[in-house]
Amino acid sequence: SARVRESVFNILMGRVEGSVFLDLYAGTGAIGVEAMSRGAAEVFFVEADAKAAAALNETLSDCGCRPRAHIVNASAADFLRHAEAEGLRFDVVYLDPPYASGELPVALRALGTGAVLNASALVMAEHRKGDGPPNEAGRLKLKKKYHYGDTSLKVYNLSI
Repeated sequence: SARVRESVFNILMGRVEGSVFLDLYAGTGAIGVEAMSRGAAEVFFVEADAKAAAALNETLSDCGCRPRAHIVNASAADFLRHAEAEGLRFDVVYLDPPYASGELPVALRALGTGAVLNASALVMAEHRKGDGPPNEAGRLKLKKKYHYGDTSLKVYNLSI
């Protein structure tokens, strides 16, 4: 996972600083915390598991980076509906749902409407190699894919 995380930020080089970053399915928050350390203006951590969200809240409170961090205990679908209603827009979205959950294509379709993405947004989906999400989801089109052992990353951007 450390190798994948390093690769994620090599791929995102130059896009994180000053961005509004969404760590959907945040878990421990490692990706979002790394985005903060690399200069993201704001990071939204979305985690459905209440215990994981509470632990993340405690971790971020201890590091003093809380003003730029927004921890949301909600499902990805509920958060995306709320974000759209609130007019939130993201520059970078990272999705890493549990591999067997079936949530990745659903979340990509929701993001593919473009309603919560800035025009130049980049969406990165982590998945198990061989179980990849579609190459297109609404307005999201596959830009590039990467493989690291049993893990793959697909990078999407919005088509006009």
